[in-house]
Parts: sequence; C-alpha cells; structure tokens
Amino acid sequence: MSVRFKWVYLALILLTTLLVACQQGSSASFIGTDLTGTQFGKPLSLTDHTGKLRNMNDFKGKVVVLFFGYTHCPDVCPSTMSDLKQTMKLLGDKANDVQVLFVTVDPERDTQEVLAQFVPGFDPRFIGLRGTVAEVAANLSEYKVYAAKVSEPGKSGYTMDHSAGLYVFDKSGAPRIYLGYGEKPANIAHDLQLLL
Repeated sequence: MSVRFKWVYLALILLTTLLVACQQGSSASFIGTDLTGTQFGKPLSLTDHTGKLRNMNDFKGKVVVLFFGYTHCPDVCPSTMSDLKQTMKLLGDKANDVQVLFVTVDPERDTQEVLAQFVPGFDPRFIGLRGTVAEVAANLSEYKVYAAKVSEPGKSGYTMDHSAGLYVFDKSGAPRIYLGYGEKPANIAHDLQLLL
C-alpha cells in the first residue's frame, strides 16, 4: 500500500468518524421537528400573570417550552397544559431546569387575574404571559402562530381558532424543537432531556 493511499484512507476514516459523531449529536434523536439553526420569533416582551414584564432573556439557563393558547379553550389548551404537567412529573428534579410559558392568544378575556388562576393551577412553576391586542398579534406573527376569533352562532361569546404546538428553546434561548399538538408527555420529556 502506497503512502499516498494510506493518507487518503486515513482521511476517509476520519471524515466518516466525524460524520457519524455529528449525526449522533444531531437532531436525529429528537422526536419533535428539529428547529436548530432557524431564525424566527424575536424575544418576547410580555407581562406575566404577576404583573412583571418578561422576555426570553429572563429564562436563559433553562429549557423553555412556549405554548400559545387561551384560558376559555374547551379542549386543546387544557389538555396540552395537563400533558405539560405530566411531562414535568416525568422529568423529576430536572423539571426545575424547564420553564413553561403560556402565551394567551385572547388578551381581551385573559386578564392578569384570569391567567394567575389558570396557568399555575397546572404547575406553580408555569408562567402565563399576556400583552395588548397589538403586542400579542406581533408575537403571533413572529412565531408563525395562527389565531382568529370565531363567533358562536346563537351565542354572545366566541372561541379562538389557533395553531397548537410547543416551541422548545435550549438553555441559550435558541429555538430547537417543535412538538405538535397531542404529543405524549413521555415523548415531550424525551426531547427536553436531550437539551437538559
């Protein structure tokens, strides 16, 4: 075997090893959709359910799970929040390094007081966020979230049609995973553990 061939052979082995190592550390192990490297969603700046102004920088050092919903939601929102509650239980002590943020898509009805009753009712560590109608609309646009009022025929109230999924950010605040509605708590916990 010539010296030149040996060097080419060693270079190919090294390249293959690097590719395998990169693949193992990549999103191939996420159950949700990999968002690594995407650029969307300017940092939030909304008021929490205690009246404190919050933005994503407040949660650096924690994995953040961001969910857009509303408190009058009859099904999707409470079931998603219950799934997140179960996810936190599955994480055990690691759950202290996770911050769940519930951003209302219905700021007209979801006052600070309403959010304070609803969100921590699932887990006292969860934080509800709201803003003016314009602030919420800007955040919906930044995160590519659909939300629209739907009148209920024969009733004075309304519901909100909205996209329902979880955006997961790593400890540095970078978007990493999108988990669709109905993902099992065990699968959510699996993906969060990869970032913890």
